[in-house]
Amino acid sequence: MNIYIGNDHTAVEMKNKIIEFLKSVGNNVINLGTDTSDSVDYPDFGKKVAQKVVEDKGSKGIVICGSGIGISIAANKVNGARAALCYELESTMLARQHNDANILALGARFIANEKAITLVKTFLETQFEGGRHQHRIDKL
Repeated sequence: MNIYIGNDHTAVEMKNKIIEFLKSVGNNVINLGTDTSDSVDYPDFGKKVAQKVVEDKGSKGIVICGSGIGISIAANKVNGARAALCYELESTMLARQHNDANILALGARFIANEKAITLVKTFLETQFEGGRHQHRIDKL
């Protein structure tokens, strides 16, 4: 699976840990984020990842900034993107099961790298339930 990942300057370390994990389990990772601690603008990376995910059907995205809030807002500006900001397992599972989220947003200042990897794993393994949830998604 293609996984697009983008981040701002606050999340370089977390992004690198996630990329390492994703590659270790056989995913094709496309790094669209910054690789330095030089200050950058998170909206640029949120939108870039969202555009790629929407263009590349079946792919997923991960966006990371300090809180995860700004970059998720930016990603959700792209038609067809469904970015969900998640901090724990239950919201991560529901984002996939009920909302068919195609982008996971994380806050590097609020969760540890190990937990981020657990959330990424859960996000990728959880399937959309469809059914009654599909017509709601169609309204987005």
